[in-house]
Amino acid sequence: MAPRRVLTALHTVAFAAIAGITALMATVAPAYADPTPAPADIEAQILDKWSAVEPIIEKYNEVHGQLAANKAKADKLQTQLMPLQLQVDVAMARVGDIASGVYKGGRGSALNAVLTSGTPTSLVEQLTLLNMIARTQQDQIRDVTAARDKFAGDKRALDNLIAQQARQDADLAAKKKVIEDQIAQLQRLRQQAYGSSGATGVLKPVACPVEYTGGPGGVAAQKACSLIGKPYVWAAAGPNAYDCSGLTMVAWQAAGVRMDHLAASQRRQSKSVSRDQLRTGDLVYFGSDTHHIGIYVGGGWMVHAPHSGDYVRMVQLTGYYARNASGYGRPGG
Repeated sequence: MAPRRVLTALHTVAFAAIAGITALMATVAPAYADPTPAPADIEAQILDKWSAVEPIIEKYNEVHGQLAANKAKADKLQTQLMPLQLQVDVAMARVGDIASGVYKGGRGSALNAVLTSGTPTSLVEQLTLLNMIARTQQDQIRDVTAARDKFAGDKRALDNLIAQQARQDADLAAKKKVIEDQIAQLQRLRQQAYGSSGATGVLKPVACPVEYTGGPGGVAAQKACSLIGKPYVWAAAGPNAYDCSGLTMVAWQAAGVRMDHLAASQRRQSKSVSRDQLRTGDLVYFGSDTHHIGIYVGGGWMVHAPHSGDYVRMVQLTGYYARNASGYGRPGG
C-alpha cells in the first residue's frame, strides 16, 4: 500500500476511535456523577441517625449516675457500720467478763456469799443486782446488734445493686466503640453536606431569648442562650461542652432548680404543659422514650444541644422538630 494511502487509513481509524470514546463518555459519565446532597437532606439523615443513637447515651447517663450515687451510699453505710461493730465488740467483751467470773466462781461463790453476807436477804440483793447488770448488758447488745444487722443488710442489698449496675455500666461502656463509630458517620455526613469545614450555619439567628418573661423560666432561658456555640459532647454538662440534658440541667440550675442529668428524669421532675401553654424556660421533649430535650425561649424557638459535630444552637419548633416533639414540661411546678 502506498504511504499516502496508509496515512489516510490511519487518520480514518484515529478519528473513528476518538468518536467512539467520546460517545462512550457521554453515556457513562452520568453513571459516575456524584452530586452533592442537599444540606436539608443530610440534616434529616443526621437527625434520624441521632434519634437512634441518643437513647443509648441517655441510658449510659442514667446507669452511670445511679452507680456513682449508690457507691457513695455504700461508703456512707460502711462508715456507719464501723462504730456499731465496735460497740457490739465492747459490750460482748463486758458480758464475757461477767460470764467468766460466774463460771470461775461456780457453786462455791453462792455458798461463800451466804457465809459472808450475814443474811440471806443480802445474798438475794446481790444476785438480783448481778442479774440486772447482766440484763442491761444483754439489752445494750441487742439494740446495737439490731442496728448493726440492719445496716449490714442494707449494705449487702446495696452491694448487690452496685454489682448489677456495674455490669450494666460495663456493657454500655463496651458499646462506646459502636456509639463513636456512629458519631463519626454523622460527622462525615455533615462534612459531605457542608464541606470539610463542617459549617453548621447560624447558631443564633434571632435575639435569645426571643421572649423574656422573668422568673425562674426567664433565668433558665437566659442561661441556655449564653451557652450557644458550646460544642456537643455526649454525657457532658459543662462548662466547655454539653449534651442535651446536660444543657437543660445546667440552665435550670441557674434558676435554683435541681434536676437529674437525664432527659427522661427531667420530664418526670417537671409539670406537663400543652404546646399552646409554652412559655420561656419550658422544656421540649422528643421521642416516646424522651431521648432528647431542649429549652423553649419564646416565639416558637428553642435552644438545644443537637448532636455530635454540632453546637448548642437555636432552632424553630417547625418541620422535623414540630413533628417529633412528644411533650412539654415546666420545671419547678
